[in-house]
Amino acid sequence: MAEPLRLLVVCLGNICRSPMAEGALRHRLAEAGLEHAVAVDSAGTGGWHVGEPPDRRAIATAARHGVDLRPLRGRQLHRDDYTRFDWLLCADLQNLADVRARRPPGATAQIALLTDWAGVMTGDGAIPDPYTGGDDHFEEVWAVVDAAALGAVRRLGGR
Repeated sequence: MAEPLRLLVVCLGNICRSPMAEGALRHRLAEAGLEHAVAVDSAGTGGWHVGEPPDRRAIATAARHGVDLRPLRGRQLHRDDYTRFDWLLCADLQNLADVRARRPPGATAQIALLTDWAGVMTGDGAIPDPYTGGDDHFEEVWAVVDAAALGAVRRLGGR
């Protein structure tokens, strides 16, 4: 059996966008029977929320869509992620710039915006950060990450 494709979704704190995207990706990949062909994780560029569960609003939003984020815990992007993962998929342009700037020598992972990689058009490619917003902002983010998860299934369906 071939090694799974390894995807790491990256945002700022790893409590809103990236765990929501991780959950949506896992959910849609499982629906498509691709859960064994693709491994998904998430991380933040900052370390403020290491070990914490996702934001309660992210958990509630995902739950409304049948996805359980409660087991996830925040972690910070590590140097070895650049070789452990095939793709580092960023939530916005600042995350993309930060991930590229931290790229160590010998890194093998490719780096892209999640939305671009998944073929989802969102203006500048950014998944808006809902942290300072309300429940409606989290629903907007869910719509984007779920569309990206469906795009990932389309992209990876031939694997």
